Amino acid sequence: MPYWRLSAFYLFYFALLGALVPYWGLFLRARGFDAVAIGELMAILMATKIVAPNIWGWLGDHLGHRMKIVRMASLVSVLVFSAMFVAEGFWAIALVMTLYSFFWNASLPQFEVITFTYLKDRVARYARIRVWGSIGFIATVVILGVLVERHGPEVILPSVLLIFVAIWLSSLLVRDPDPEPHPQDQPSLGAILKKPSIIGFFVAVFLMQVSHGPYYAFYSIFMQDHGYNGTLIGQLWALGVLAEVGLFMVMHSLLNTFGARRVLVASLALAGVRWLVIGNLAASLPMLLVAQLLHAATFGTFHAAGIHLVHHYFRGRHKGRGQALYSSVSFGAGGAVGSLASGYAWQGLGPAMTYGAAGGIAMLGAFVAWRWIDSHHDY
Repeated sequence: MPYWRLSAFYLFYFALLGALVPYWGLFLRARGFDAVAIGELMAILMATKIVAPNIWGWLGDHLGHRMKIVRMASLVSVLVFSAMFVAEGFWAIALVMTLYSFFWNASLPQFEVITFTYLKDRVARYARIRVWGSIGFIATVVILGVLVERHGPEVILPSVLLIFVAIWLSSLLVRDPDPEPHPQDQPSLGAILKKPSIIGFFVAVFLMQVSHGPYYAFYSIFMQDHGYNGTLIGQLWALGVLAEVGLFMVMHSLLNTFGARRVLVASLALAGVRWLVIGNLAASLPMLLVAQLLHAATFGTFHAAGIHLVHHYFRGRHKGRGQALYSSVSFGAGGAVGSLASGYAWQGLGPAMTYGAAGGIAMLGAFVAWRWIDSHHDY
């Protein structure tokens, strides 16, 4: 198994998230956009995940050669993002963001299938590979936080382009694994998606990402408005992902002890607590530190349990589309709705009520997961 080559792709892919998620909102505000426009533009990054992974997932399941798809998508992302250096105004920036995120979002679900194909029955080792994505995120938020403080938000553009190039180069190092034989008697994808436990799972992961809207779109802006400098904001983001790294190291034991369903329910409940703390206690640095440590639950355990369940729900010829659906329903549709709604709520209701609503949505997701995901899915 090409451990380091697989890990390198995760390292750079999530390093890009470490640039876009915390700092793109600051870049857009520096360009003169208000909260509603920022929410709408950030929603584009999420919205393309609704369509793109399913198109690429269908291609991957039918054509095979998933790494060719990943390489092509990564290269086109580099070329399209380069246009951001000359894009001006809302619609030009929106167009470039739509195009580069359409191709960038094609990569990860396909790469997840490739990773699991290499892992075969060693599924527990996934977290040991995926942890390098968290390390890439941490390195980026810390370094870019310092650079933004020293040179201003415009430094974000060349930094993001450099990471896009690194993603493409790392994709050239991984070859397609040998194809696995598909079972001939599999149910159709439609039949799988009609099961109440599957519907409950997708509703829960959708609600989780809706609740993340104010965090992804406005956390850095919120911290800046409370007087925290760019370096400290970067360190707060990094602390959250550092907690996630520690969590990935023991994720196998958690899943074996409690099962994926219970872990998912706990993740959603703790997300509700986290958003209430951030929205109401942002002036207290110690409480912000506690809230960031909860990122281990709201992303770390959540994503690991989600990927684990998808791996069990979608087998054989449905693998690629299963991962694509998870990505598009949660991080795509959920993220887009969350970003868009948070922009309007932020401007109309203010930060505290926006985060309060996010907390309620996460708690609703916990109830849905507890009520509808079958208890025998406590793998």
